[in-house]
Amino acid sequence: MILHVVQYSAVQDNALATCLRYIQPQDTLLLIGDGVNALLLRKWQQALHDTKVCLLEQDVEARGLQARLGQYQQLSQAEFVQYSLTHAKVITW
Repeated sequence: MILHVVQYSAVQDNALATCLRYIQPQDTLLLIGDGVNALLLRKWQQALHDTKVCLLEQDVEARGLQARLGQYQQLSQAEFVQYSLTHAKVITW
């Protein structure tokens, strides 16, 4: 079980697209920083439909996207640390 962390905008970087080539059904995707913006685009909403997706709560709040991204699980910093410890591996894209 791998925690994949994507921190860059899918519009300006190919990290999310690359990550999706390697992610497995049991893995988790955590979007942080500008990575949370990917879920504003229908293309990425559809591509991530069958993926366990979490967002870093402080990054969603910093961008004022709570209402638009409220359907996704949001993690506090402490929960992010817990996820890092409970997954066998963490890969940052």
